[in-house]
Parts: sequence; C-alpha cells; structure tokens
Amino acid sequence: MTQVTELRMVGRDDLALAGGKGANLGELLRTGFPVPDGFVITTDAYAAVAEGLGADTGTRAALESASIPDELRAAIVEAYRRLGGGPVAVRSSATAEDLPGAAFAGQQDTFLGVLGESALLDAVRRCWGSLWTERAVAYRAKLGIPPDEVRIAVVVQRMVEAEFAGVLFTANPVSGDRGQVVIEASAGLGEAVVSGLVTPDHYVLDARGSLREFSPGRREVVLRSATGGGVSRATDDRDSPGAQRLDDAVLAELARLGTEVAAHFGRPQDIEWASADGRVRLLQARPMTAVPPPPVRLNWIQRRLASVLLEYVPVRPYPMDMSTWVPHGPAGLMAKVTESVGLHGIFEDFLREADGVVYQLVPATPRLTPKSLTAPVRLVARAWRHDPACWTADPRFAEFRRQVRGLAELDLAAMSWTDLIRLPRRIFAVVAPVADLRIDYLPRTGLALLRLFAVLKLLGRSGLMREVILGASTRTEDANRALAGLAEKVRRNSRLRSAIADRDPAKLREFGVFRHELAEFLAEYGHRETATPLLVSPPTWGEAPETVLSLVKLLAERPPTPATDRAEQALARLCTHPLLRRGRLRDRLRRWIDAARAGIAFREVSHFYFTEPLPILRRSLLEISRRLVGAGVLAAPHEVFHLRLEEVEELAEPLAPGRADQLRAVVRARTATREELAGVRLIDPRAVFPDRSSGDALAAGAPAGGGTATGPVRIVRDPAEFGRLASGDVLVCPYTNPSWTPLFQRAAAVVVDTGGVASHAAIVAREYGIPAVMGTATGTADLVEGRLVTVDGDRGVVTAATGPEGSSIAAG
Repeated sequence: MTQVTELRMVGRDDLALAGGKGANLGELLRTGFPVPDGFVITTDAYAAVAEGLGADTGTRAALESASIPDELRAAIVEAYRRLGGGPVAVRSSATAEDLPGAAFAGQQDTFLGVLGESALLDAVRRCWGSLWTERAVAYRAKLGIPPDEVRIAVVVQRMVEAEFAGVLFTANPVSGDRGQVVIEASAGLGEAVVSGLVTPDHYVLDARGSLREFSPGRREVVLRSATGGGVSRATDDRDSPGAQRLDDAVLAELARLGTEVAAHFGRPQDIEWASADGRVRLLQARPMTAVPPPPVRLNWIQRRLASVLLEYVPVRPYPMDMSTWVPHGPAGLMAKVTESVGLHGIFEDFLREADGVVYQLVPATPRLTPKSLTAPVRLVARAWRHDPACWTADPRFAEFRRQVRGLAELDLAAMSWTDLIRLPRRIFAVVAPVADLRIDYLPRTGLALLRLFAVLKLLGRSGLMREVILGASTRTEDANRALAGLAEKVRRNSRLRSAIADRDPAKLREFGVFRHELAEFLAEYGHRETATPLLVSPPTWGEAPETVLSLVKLLAERPPTPATDRAEQALARLCTHPLLRRGRLRDRLRRWIDAARAGIAFREVSHFYFTEPLPILRRSLLEISRRLVGAGVLAAPHEVFHLRLEEVEELAEPLAPGRADQLRAVVRARTATREELAGVRLIDPRAVFPDRSSGDALAAGAPAGGGTATGPVRIVRDPAEFGRLASGDVLVCPYTNPSWTPLFQRAAAVVVDTGGVASHAAIVAREYGIPAVMGTATGTADLVEGRLVTVDGDRGVVTAATGPEGSSIAAG
C-alpha cells in the first residue's frame, strides 16, 4: 500500500491512486513539461484514515479533525522537507475529477502558501474533508457517482511566486475553434482569475502563438503569498513593472505548451499556469468541459440540409437513438429514397459522435453516383405507375399495417430475454419495406407539383402556388379536429376544466365519458412524437398524455379562431384569369391542383403511419431496461438509452461476472459527457442561417408567412410549456413539429430559430394566415419574454412594436 509518493512517479494510468489532478500533473511532469515538483498523499492514505473513523467516514468535520497515523505523518513531513520546507500549494485530487465530462472544477478545496509542517497536515485534513462538502456530494449525485466509489488524494507542490498567472484554454471555449488558444491572466496568483475575483486580461492567439485579440482586465485585486504563510490581498499598482501585459515571448511559450499538452492527452485542455522570471510553470491540466464542436463552414447545399435537420433534431440523440431509430427510422428511410435516384450522403452520417455521445451535426455534401444518369427515366416510369391518391390500397401498405398490429399485440413482459433483445431488429425489418413505398409514390408527387408550378408560371400566377396546394386532407388535420372536440367538452364543463388544469390524467377518474374519448384519441394518435420523429428516446403522446392535455387546455381557454380557407380563396382568385373562364380548362386545372394536394397528403399521411412502430420500439427498450434495473445493471429505466443496441444484444442471461460493472461504468461516463454538453448546441445556427438582421431588427430570418402582426413575445421551448401561450402572443420557439400545430390557432405570429420556407412551421403558419419568420438562429435568445414586438413575415424581421401594448394587427 502506497501512501506517499513523488509526483513524478505517477501518471495518467494512476487515477485510482493519485486522483485526477495528481495523475494528470504526474503525467506532465514525467513527460518533461515544466510542472513544479511535489508529492502525492495517495488515496490509500485517505482510505486508511477513513477506515479508522468507522461510522463517521464521509463526515467532513470528522475528517478535518482526524488523527493522522504516525507512519503516515512521518512520510508526509519527510516528503515536505525534501521539497525544501518552504511555501507549498496543497490541492485536492479526487478519483472522479479532472476527467472528460466531469471536471469537478471548484468542488474540492485547494490551499495556497501553506508554510510549516503543522499547517501542511491541517491542509491535508481539510482537503480530505472537502470530498464531503454539500456542493461536492450534490455534484456527484447529479452525475450518478455512488459515494462508495470515490476517494481522494492530495497533491503538494512547491509554490510558484507568480508575477502573472491564470488559465489557458487550448480551444476557444465560446466558438469551439481548435486552432485558437485563449489565455486569461492577471498579476499575482492565478486563484484570483480562477475564483472570479478579478476581470482578467484576455488574449486570443493562434496555435503558433501570434496574438489575434487582446482586451485588458481591471485587476481589482492581486493575490500573493504572505510572508508567514497563506495568501495576502493587495490593490494592483498599474505603474509597477508587474502590472503590464504579458510579453510576446511568454504568450508564445504558453501557446506552445498548451498545444503540446492537448496533443499529448488527445483533447482540448483547461490549464492553470504561472509565470515568474520569464519562465512558465503548468500548475494543473484537465480536459476542457462544455467546449462547443469545432466551427464549420457549410456550402449552400449543406446549409439547406442543416436547416431541415435542425428542425428534426432539436435534442441531443442518445447512443440508443444512434443505433436504432436514427438509421432505421424516417432519416434512414429517406436515405434509401435518395439513394434510389443516385444521391448518396444526404441523410447519412450527419451526426458525429465522440466517447459514445453525439457532439456535432454536420450534413454531408451529397454525392452523385452513375445511377443518377438514368434516374429521370425511372422516376417517370414510377410516376406513371403509382398514384399517391391511391397509395393506401397498395398491398405492401396493408401488409405493413398487419405486421405492426401483430407487433403491438406482443406481451413483452412474457417474452424470453433472447426474444426480447431480438425484437428491435424485427421492428426494423417491418419498417424497411416502407422505403419502397416512398420510392414509388413520391415521383408523381414531385411531377404534380412541377406541373402545377409551370402552369401557374405561364398564367402569371405563380405567387398563388403556396396557397392553392393547402387544404389537403391529412391525419394531422384529423388530430387537430379531434383535439378541438375534446377542448369543446372541457369548455362547456367548469369542473372538467378545473380537473385538467394541472394536466394530470389521474384527476379525470370521475369524468368517464371524457376519459374514454381521451383514451380513444391516444389509441389513434398516441404514437405521435412529442419532440421529434427521428429519435426513440423522447416519449410519445401515448406515454406523455399531459402533452395532449396541455393542448386541450390551451384550446379550451378560448375558442380558436377558425383558419381562413386560404386555398379556396386563392383558387377563386386564380379562376378570375381570362384563360380559366372556360369550364374545361378550369376543371383540368382543378384536377392538377387535386393531384398536387394528393402528393402533399401522401407525404404527411405516410409519415403518420410509418411512425406507428415507434412506441413499440420504445416499449421493447424500456422492458429491456426494466429487466436490467432488476438485475442491478442499471439504476433507472432511462439509463438504457445511454447504451447502444449492440451492447444490449450481446448480453446473455445470466450476465457474465464483471459485465454489469463494465456497463455501469459506460453509462456513467456517457451520462457525465452528456451533462457536460447540456448547454452546447450541435451546430452553431449562425453557420446555417445567414445573418439578415438590420439596424432596427431584434431578430431576423427567412420570410415564410406573409403579413404583419403585433403581440407580446412568448418563448415556448418544448411541449411541456404549451400551456403558457395565450391568444395573440407571438410564439417564439427553437423548433416545431406537427404536435405544435394547435398553437398556431392562437398565436399572432411565429418566430423560429431553425427551419426554412418549406419547414413544418412555415407551412402551418401560411395555412393559418399568420406571419412567420424562420431560421433566426438566435431568436429564442435575442427576444425578451413579454416584450411587445411586430413580426413582418414579408421581410423576415422582428422589430420593437410602436403601437399600444396588447394590440394585434394582421394584414394580407
């Protein structure tokens, strides 16, 4: 058992002995980086002291006053004397800190300027105790790290009497640019920068050390080692030599060292450093957390694809998503459709993973294959044979629905483990032939739309194209009518209205008729997604009936204003054209319009049916999870989504010894990485949507629904917030999908971070005749909740309103 060891004797593989900080510093020191010499009081020493405390182990006060065994005390004192007995830095080094996804920054304590043997021993005890502060315990609980799986070491190093010190990031922490080094510095000890006591000098350099940006700090205070030990505070004297900015040689050395450390560890690093007498010392290195993905430059094709994909990937996919529904659901099916005409890469490999977690969305540039040369002939042939108006009569569709019903009737709880883990692949096999239906029926949809556009162009009426194809009968429209029916019953019954106020289905027990109708609604539409049809991890309507009750509550509070039949109005305007006054031409045009509408309906209705297996797949995965929780492999049902399907499929029953521990470690690591990335976007929207802002614009994007409207901003980020929207509000949201449609009946206008003129939100906004601005990139961040704004859907801008508060004006 090693209780005290020299710092240079440990390395990156000694995490269990030296903790994260000690392992990283030892690795740097013995690799030749300039790290102050020191020693490590290992986790074995902590374990020995904690064991002596018995029941008080895990109590901060007990550890801070614990008696240190004589042998350990002597070893610590001897190591301290070998350092020269002067001031030292005493740093906590827990086994769970300074790791990818779990930096534990500031969770354990550090003591600077510690002088003397007695002060050193006291600092060591306080480091041990800091493992059990309230903040450290809460942080570990958030990451799912059990209390009995963490220990702490203590790193003791010679103090560097720094002239300047601070933090160095080997990637830009805001933009994610790996080609930049960002340094924050101030006079004196770096603790002033780390703890936020000062506004530091800010430097941005390229990887070669050339200065690109500089902004001076304010240096409100300077920390230095006190003569008798500890740290003293002083006001900075800007006229003294030490108050100047870092010289170019030090900056270049910092850039060089940071780049080499990042290369050594294989990922961007967060490094604490100090400079004295022109020499740089590295005091700590850990992986950067929450660093955005590297910035990307997209061509115009990638931008168009990204505008669509961002709308369909509003949340970070889990590993289980990436190994199940992403490749086998709607995105995978559309990849097969595009491949059938010789286009590869449109819906493939657009999500990049690291450490088992998706970190970036970057669409590929489509690649043409020789098959594209004959695609026109094959498309025309398919269009001739397959009419979208008749697609539900296709035997392949009937067989698909028969097999889905069979899967839905399976008793998952009664299935053997072997059959259960094979069920997802059975579901994929049922879904796969759906691609052939899309391949066959989409061509006539495209040709019908092209034909109609060409005719309207010849007539000089192409501006009516959007309006005349609206009004196709779809299942989304059916669902909205059914929701309106439920809302009408709630509106007429004050007791029922009170019962659904909390969106709790349990409060509907005494309302048998309504509860029965709600159950029928969920049986018909419950497979609809709450967040996105591309992922299996979010719940469906059937699993989250509170989402449906939110919509019912929303529609019941005030009867929705019926949407104007813009399609029929547009058709009436079109028929005033001199060439359409004759009945024969007018009837033919009407048939062409009906054909275009049938194609639009096919696209939407086929999506409705093709997502029916989604809740079956979710139930199978949750049943797998239930059994893994019962076996002690997982702690909670949702943890199954942190695993990949292949990792589950290889599990035998019973589990091999040690396999459960391996899976728990995998889940914990991916959970930590996901937590780290919680506030990081998959792609910077500004790389996707061009900046259209003008001097007076609060937000700007693509004009997608004409007219203007004024109302207060209401930011709705997900379905759980549907109930916040009031009639006449300007709906501001990060994305939409079909489940958001009822909100458009109440909103004065809609402003969306993602999407374009062909996105779901734009189409629905035009159908309801409300202004829409799409692809604002940062509208949800730039617009202030409750502020009165005017949305101009013709120009694609949102400006501060000048009219009376609460007014709502809509035009053309």
